[in-house]
Amino acid sequence: MVLAGGEGKRLMPLTADRAKPAVPFGGSYRLIDFALSNLINSGMRRIVVLTQYKSHSLDRHISQTWRMSPLLGAYVASVPAQQRLGKRWYSGSADAILQSMNLLSDEKPDIVVVVGADHVYRMDFDQMIEAHIASGRGVTVAAIRQPLSLATQFGVIEVDDNDPTKIAAFREKPSDPKGLLDSPNEALVSMGNYVFSAQALIDAIEHDGTLETSSHDMGGDIVPWMVAREDAGVYDFTYNEIPGSTERDHSYWRDVGTIDSYYDAHMDLISVMPVFNLYNNEWPIFTQQINLPPAKFVHDGEGNQGRTTDSIVSLGTVISGGIVERSVLSPEVRVHSRALVTDSVLLDRVVIGRDCTVRKAILDKGVVVADGASIGVDRQRDIDRGFTVTESGITVVGKGVLVTP
Repeated sequence: MVLAGGEGKRLMPLTADRAKPAVPFGGSYRLIDFALSNLINSGMRRIVVLTQYKSHSLDRHISQTWRMSPLLGAYVASVPAQQRLGKRWYSGSADAILQSMNLLSDEKPDIVVVVGADHVYRMDFDQMIEAHIASGRGVTVAAIRQPLSLATQFGVIEVDDNDPTKIAAFREKPSDPKGLLDSPNEALVSMGNYVFSAQALIDAIEHDGTLETSSHDMGGDIVPWMVAREDAGVYDFTYNEIPGSTERDHSYWRDVGTIDSYYDAHMDLISVMPVFNLYNNEWPIFTQQINLPPAKFVHDGEGNQGRTTDSIVSLGTVISGGIVERSVLSPEVRVHSRALVTDSVLLDRVVIGRDCTVRKAILDKGVVVADGASIGVDRQRDIDRGFTVTESGITVVGKGVLVTP
């Protein structure tokens, strides 16, 4: 099960017109492609995606891209809020599963893998399933090691002193996270991925559904309840081995739930030795293959050379006399004469006019930057024009906006 109903308020304005898992990433992908690719590469063939918030583009992407052969019963199915328990929407991730319980009764699985859809990473879930079965517990939570200074931002897992695979406590954003025995300066934080024994999941979800005080959240309610029953284990992501991974991108995982983390994850892609390597063909990230011509870099009529360095440039893009540095360009972007684009993320069909400057910016689909305009140069002017500007100085322009000088 892929939980893909999140609203993604912290990613606004990128989520103003789409669900968070449908936000484009890395030039050619959507965020959900990473979760689905990991499941497919791990041998999963019956996958449901629970959707809700502004799900049209997400549903379209799944139906057009993730088409499996029905011959062997394989499928990736988008399942909207069915309102089987009354005229209401999902009130949390656990409630989404409760309202979709028919999916479990129809398939009758022994093991259920539950993952989020807004993280960038590679993971072999088959290894986690093996560890879960060996533990004999009802749930296993995937966890990644983080410095204690960062652990306060996540749900922290404290393990049993006598059994490092058993969860002793689950604390949400604690001010005093407990370090690991083998690494006192690090703590285990939840990745939002779970492996359940099917009956244990059903029991926990149905119990949670009877509690009026519950927020019906997988990490906030279901896991702590199972920890209290001493029925929860942890899987340390550090030990997950991915074919083709390098020492640099081993155990890479990034939550891209904010503008800053979304931007930083893009910057992780473009170095000579990338922190996250998109080019690992032994564990591919799948997505829709669009029918567009190759990218092109040409001189303009005045002899200015179109060039790019340390960047990702997608199909259909034309850089004509402009310069692109340390940026990620999605399909069908146009960069015209004497334009300078640095440290930026341009989504599909963005047009950068002549003599423009774009610095440290994220431009959503269809943004047109008119000749002579600038973005990311004058913070106050960007704010006055209604653009989102983060504390770290990232300027975000929403979908289809015309930016004038």
